[in-house]
Amino acid sequence: MSLNGLTLADVHPQDSRFTSGPLSAANLDFLDQPLREETDFEGIVGQSPALRQVLQLVETVATGDSTVLLLGETGTGKELIARAIHNCSRRRDREFVKLNCAAIPSGLLESELFGHERGAFTGAITQKTGRVELADQGSLFLDEIGDIPLELQPKLLRVLQEREFERLGSTRTKKVDVRVVAATHRDLEEMILKKQFRSDLYYRLNVFPISIPPLRERPEDIPLLVRHFMEQASRRMNKAIDSIPSGTMEALTQYRWPGNIRELENVIERAVILSTGSVLQVPIRALHSRIAPGQGSERLETLADVEREHIRATLKETRWVLSGPRGAATRLGMKRSTLYFRMKKLGIVRPWA
Repeated sequence: MSLNGLTLADVHPQDSRFTSGPLSAANLDFLDQPLREETDFEGIVGQSPALRQVLQLVETVATGDSTVLLLGETGTGKELIARAIHNCSRRRDREFVKLNCAAIPSGLLESELFGHERGAFTGAITQKTGRVELADQGSLFLDEIGDIPLELQPKLLRVLQEREFERLGSTRTKKVDVRVVAATHRDLEEMILKKQFRSDLYYRLNVFPISIPPLRERPEDIPLLVRHFMEQASRRMNKAIDSIPSGTMEALTQYRWPGNIRELENVIERAVILSTGSVLQVPIRALHSRIAPGQGSERLETLADVEREHIRATLKETRWVLSGPRGAATRLGMKRSTLYFRMKKLGIVRPWA
């Protein structure tokens, strides 16, 4: 792959191992190293010291069965770290079961965790196996553990301490051998002080804490992540984008990324959608949509604003013809149905004379 306009110095400006010459097929090998070398860490891209320290902790704890608590901001990739722990453990050939505690209504969470018997409650027409039981002999990833209701916390504590539970509506105790990895972006110690989280459950979860660094603390990984997400999105959309301007990469690296890796992935995916040629077109101004210093309440363009104007300009050039070889959808590199959906979402309506 050739990244026109991007040099090795742009990717690693402070690393003397890399020259400032243009990229070529011969000297692109280092870009592939994180994806090649870390085969046990599927989907984890980067080679920064902060990330490597996390992965060393993963390798250290994975060999045992200790409960792990992943701490970090939203969008930092906690699920990928949890899966890496599972893949490096003796349980790798067993199930990796995940549950987002914040995504399930509190009234249904007990059934999702522990299962239920037929007739346990109105609507329970069949027996249901819970996530804890499904993860027997394997690993259970509980995301957003800080959102689990207080009334369910003793039952989860029992699973961690006694390795047993009962399905909802059953008196039969089931034994389970499960390795729990929990994650949260919340301050559990503060929640304990506010009586929102049990201290005994916290101590059981906090056996081996791992703090996941935010993306702003590992900027050297951003070029690798940009390339990774660009290749993924280009493949899905059947586009041939293989070039990233050096100025664009510099702007992406300097941005603070409050939404972390998830925000970066979304920005690159939208950039691939908007790009019409082989060069990745990132609406850089949209990255600074938060209030700029010294500008009071004045705001710069948002990413949606940039996309809206880009689509409108293309539609104007094609005289609002959506389909066909010279239509706006073709120029934007998307299906007509996708363009129609984006127009509807962004509130783009054809002006009639």
